[in-house]
Amino acid sequence: MSIRFRGLKLLGFVTSAYLLGAWIEPDKTAHAFMAGAKIFGELLLIFPLIILITALIDYRFDAKTFARHLGEESGAKGWALALGAGVLSHGPMYAWYPMFEEIRAHGVRYGLMAAFFYARSIKIPMLPIMIDYFGAPFTAILTLYILLAAWAQGWIIERFCGQCDGEFKGKS
Repeated sequence: MSIRFRGLKLLGFVTSAYLLGAWIEPDKTAHAFMAGAKIFGELLLIFPLIILITALIDYRFDAKTFARHLGEESGAKGWALALGAGVLSHGPMYAWYPMFEEIRAHGVRYGLMAAFFYARSIKIPMLPIMIDYFGAPFTAILTLYILLAAWAQGWIIERFCGQCDGEFKGKS
């Protein structure tokens, strides 16, 4: 297993931006750097827990089994699983990318991935607050529309990407 460091271009861009900023506005750049360093320091306290949880998921997670339920023959069950898992999922979006890269290699459909990511906009802990502010009918209709839009986005993605390993199938 090889470890790939992704982000060298971003690191170079950010470093260049700070150097340019330090040349143009040294005081503001120093203030921005210190604010960023403070946030990064706070995040470092959380990273061990995130790494532990990610390692446990990787240990217990079987990509082939999961992909079987979201693969080419998954049908309506696959859509229901993708939408339901999207609603139930929490945490930062970037934490899901490595897992989806792995299950994608085992045949998970792009449309189901898109539906999962779109359905993440429904936050179960926020639903009672929405109901309190906007009422149950509005919340129910909006939630239903989000799920329908998640399905529609997935369907559109499948029409253009399908199983083409990321190549766009639309007209040139």
